[in-house]
Amino acid sequence: MHRLGAAALSISLLVTATSAAQAVPCASAAQDEGRVTEVIDGRGFRLSDGREIRLAGIEPIAADDKGSVLAALVKDKELSLHGPDAPDRYGRQTAFAFLAGADVSVQAQLLAQGAALASADIADKDCAAALLAAEAEARTAKKGTWAQTSVIKNAESAADILAGIGRFVLVEGRVLSVRQAGTMTYLNFGRNWTRDFAAAISRRMMPAVESSGITLKSLENRRIRIRGWVEAHPGPRIEVVRAGQIEVLSGK
Repeated sequence: MHRLGAAALSISLLVTATSAAQAVPCASAAQDEGRVTEVIDGRGFRLSDGREIRLAGIEPIAADDKGSVLAALVKDKELSLHGPDAPDRYGRQTAFAFLAGADVSVQAQLLAQGAALASADIADKDCAAALLAAEAEARTAKKGTWAQTSVIKNAESAADILAGIGRFVLVEGRVLSVRQAGTMTYLNFGRNWTRDFAAAISRRMMPAVESSGITLKSLENRRIRIRGWVEAHPGPRIEVVRAGQIEVLSGK
């Protein structure tokens, strides 16, 4: 009986711990730990065992490319790592990080300070919502990068968007039209399709976007925000590869 009672207690504690971890946005049940000895840049650091960790779910801002804000948060501190992927070919792991005893991720803290942007590449809806909420908190309070007025680009300013080619950018504007050309669907923000800004969605991505509740045709005449990497084709383009890159701001 004692053995059965101990086993039941162990199972109960395990279930409770797992449930608690899952209740915290961006914290999976699987965990690892380590002490930060070096901050590499705005989203990367090295642990005492030599591993390099890349923070998931965010894109650092250029002003913190040396990671000064991240260093102030984590340097010489113990972290728990949640959901790390297998190392990439450079030996780097991607994970969510939490300071000891904290239930808010390091990523959310960076976003709330305006030291990063939410990348929209997180599939878990609760986690993605928590990151966007932290970003919105900094935007409302005009913290960090949000003290500037140029963080979000105007969709009508094609030249300004093209200046960010190869960088992660946020663009806002009203969708003028939704058009299909071959295997691509374009959200056009101007009348000149070769010069003005557009967001491009490939046919293979359509099910993922529409399963999130977004019908592309319904975006016409609505104001939206697109986040992603700027390319030139030859006008500025952002390819939508995840539904979270599209935020509907207004309209019906």
